[in-house]
Amino acid sequence: MSAVEEKIASLGLKLPDVVPPLAAYQPAVRSGDYVFTAGQLPMVNGTLPTTGKVGAEVTAEEAKDLARTCALNALAAVKSVIGDLDRIKRVVKVVGFVASAPDFTGQPGVLNGASELLGEVLGDKGVHARSAVGVAVLPLDAPVEVEIQVEVE
Repeated sequence: MSAVEEKIASLGLKLPDVVPPLAAYQPAVRSGDYVFTAGQLPMVNGTLPTTGKVGAEVTAEEAKDLARTCALNALAAVKSVIGDLDRIKRVVKVVGFVASAPDFTGQPGVLNGASELLGEVLGDKGVHARSAVGVAVLPLDAPVEVEIQVEVE
């Protein structure tokens, strides 16, 4: 088990299996020293734990937890390409999408779930640039979707 996976386990979490693609794409691809993930939904054992818009059917706190799950799924996708999460040199960018009620403006707080998890498990290597975007709807009516870009050894 990698040091990163040991850190994940110390938080009471488990690196999940890679979420299979929902359409014609790969969960992650490598180009040179970088791995780019597809947008990761907060799937748990093949299903979404909740659906709906943040600020309506889903609270901001629930969505923050879902963003954390998205980040775990993104790390699983990265591992599927590089084999060992200890090979991550740095998380470069996180892009998050939040299916938002029309008056919801807390997208950055929701995406902190993903950002904080990456910081917890990767330390300084997890510090990244980020975009948090509110959208009308996401695939399968998911509340949150997260993609990451990492530099690897």
